[in-house]
Amino acid sequence: MAGIFDTGWTPNKITLLRVAVGFAAVSLFGRGTWANLFAVALTVAAIALDALDGHLARKKQMATPLGAQLDVLGDRMIENVYFTYFAVVGMVSLWLPVLFFARGAATDFLRGLALKAGHSGWGANSMLQTWWGRALVASRWSRGLYAAMKCLCFCYLGLELALTRGPVALLGTVAGDMHMTIRTLAHVLTWATAAFCVIRGLPVLIEGWKYLARTTTVPQRKTGMARGTA
Repeated sequence: MAGIFDTGWTPNKITLLRVAVGFAAVSLFGRGTWANLFAVALTVAAIALDALDGHLARKKQMATPLGAQLDVLGDRMIENVYFTYFAVVGMVSLWLPVLFFARGAATDFLRGLALKAGHSGWGANSMLQTWWGRALVASRWSRGLYAAMKCLCFCYLGLELALTRGPVALLGTVAGDMHMTIRTLAHVLTWATAAFCVIRGLPVLIEGWKYLARTTTVPQRKTGMARGTA
């Protein structure tokens, strides 16, 4: 890892690499058992790069508002491409990528309003002013747990694809009760990840609402003047 710090790699470059690795992984799913297994390995690499870019930004003091926005964009792209693929092949509900997309669009919109008001995504100037909001969204344990849940979810679905689905599945045709157990665990993992995603988004939705209200409120003085001249 020290070698990475001594090269020209920046957190933003690692974020772009993470997105490329994630897309490469998804492009390999469904192309055969060994391609699926390699895609799972790339998925682990993509999640590891997610942790690395943040660590590098703190280590070299290179954290910037642009970097934070790129990191969030990378997260959104990775989440949506994985869940969209697994929804298309029928392994998860179509509502799962819809939920992630809607949650991401809403929170990113409110973060954008907060940024225009001069609030960044971290530190004393963060849009999240409550301790519980910062704990759920910005703390290392929350970010780490969320990344681990997504990694486990994507890898489990990828392994299920490689081991039990298709004519070249490594486990061949599994018994009905075993297949049901595997499928049930997949649903538990995916919806648990979705639930934690929504929970982490609640502080942004709650505390970011004031910026939306401030933007859409018409000043009373101007309203009164308009009525008088009418």
